[in-house]
Amino acid sequence: MLIGGLQKLSLLDYPDRTCCTIFTIGCNFRCPFCHNATIIQDKYEGPKILEKEILLFLEKRKNLLDGVCITGGEPLLQKGLEAFIGEIKALGFAVKLDTNGSFPERLQELIHNKLVDYVAMDIKNAPDKYGQTIGVKNYDISPIKQSISILLSNVVPYEFRTTVVRELHTDEDMFALAQWIKGTQNYYIQNFVNSNDVLARGMSSYSKDELQALLDLIHPLIPTARLRGV
Repeated sequence: MLIGGLQKLSLLDYPDRTCCTIFTIGCNFRCPFCHNATIIQDKYEGPKILEKEILLFLEKRKNLLDGVCITGGEPLLQKGLEAFIGEIKALGFAVKLDTNGSFPERLQELIHNKLVDYVAMDIKNAPDKYGQTIGVKNYDISPIKQSISILLSNVVPYEFRTTVVRELHTDEDMFALAQWIKGTQNYYIQNFVNSNDVLARGMSSYSKDELQALLDLIHPLIPTARLRGV
């Protein structure tokens, strides 16, 4: 496991649970609006945290935390993820996985082996703009479709979410995206937040009223869709 960060307490990353958040290193996408740009680089040279340090921390937090969120980067790139999660669950913690959905076989395996209790999958954009949005030209979205199908089958509690960026997401895109995941009970629209760790410059956010307009647009397709962090 390559771990680049640990947030010791979060009240937001895991619905209805107090958790810590583990940030894994590396990602196969290059979304220009990524706010964890430092840890997705191929030649990450920052500090690393050992698995045993995380487990020792969790041992001491048994009565204070009830969940662990594993995010990235893309956690499903990590070869030792299954064993690591197994150790976390042995300590009694529920595990939430954040993923971009590009490794459906590994996602299915984790779910089948009851190693994840909640999955949050990022739906980056409408199908025809996926490659542009993730910074990977001519990306084959078949794995994304498979992961969506897995989660829509309700084999594990889950949510879909989209971080919207003014330069990348139009009304038409959001409507097409909503058609793609129609049937989901948990979908969140999140606004882009600029920072010094964003992968590309020149990205901007929507206003609160504009976000509400996007939500109203897709409500006929996903009545339970919500805004998050607004």
